[in-house]
Amino acid sequence: MFGLSTTDDAESLSDEEVLTRSQGEPWIFAVLVERYQDAFLRKANSILHHQLDAEEVVQDAFTKIYLNAHTFAPQEGAKFSSWGYRILMNTSFTRYQKKMKDGQRYMNIDPEFEQFIADNGQGIERLERSDAIERVLARLPGHFAAVLRLHYLERWSHQDIATKTGEKVGTVKARIHRAKAAFRSESNDGETELLLQDR
Repeated sequence: MFGLSTTDDAESLSDEEVLTRSQGEPWIFAVLVERYQDAFLRKANSILHHQLDAEEVVQDAFTKIYLNAHTFAPQEGAKFSSWGYRILMNTSFTRYQKKMKDGQRYMNIDPEFEQFIADNGQGIERLERSDAIERVLARLPGHFAAVLRLHYLERWSHQDIATKTGEKVGTVKARIHRAKAAFRSESNDGETELLLQDR
């Protein structure tokens, strides 16, 4: 897991403050790991019934939380715990789907996860599309990947991105246009279509 040190000062911060500060002070992210790791492991293990799989899912979930910290927008009633937990469930769901495709079956499904599957039954294809898109984004320069992720996966408008970055809407549109061209050069026609569908 994340073997980073923390300070008493960081321990006194709220989850949302830790997540925000971790973008400029990466080491502070360890505070969130310490707070949620055990609970995340218990939940992942109750879903996958395999300790190693659960540990890998939790590691992946924390990595996604850290890499996507800039997309978290604190609002009244919206807490990090709900946002982070949703990422864990989505990551567990992806691993669960892979296990099912490999022919494994779980006789006892965690009740909460069973409801999650029911609620997201129509979203399976969307999750698979997102995974395919993310694999291409990982090969792009960071500024291109970030703007495409916000606009297509997180569904931010041009104005939302402009407000977030402090840039003009026209500048944002131009960057998205260049980023799409870069995406096309790194992907096949089917993957490019997936990106456009996800918007």
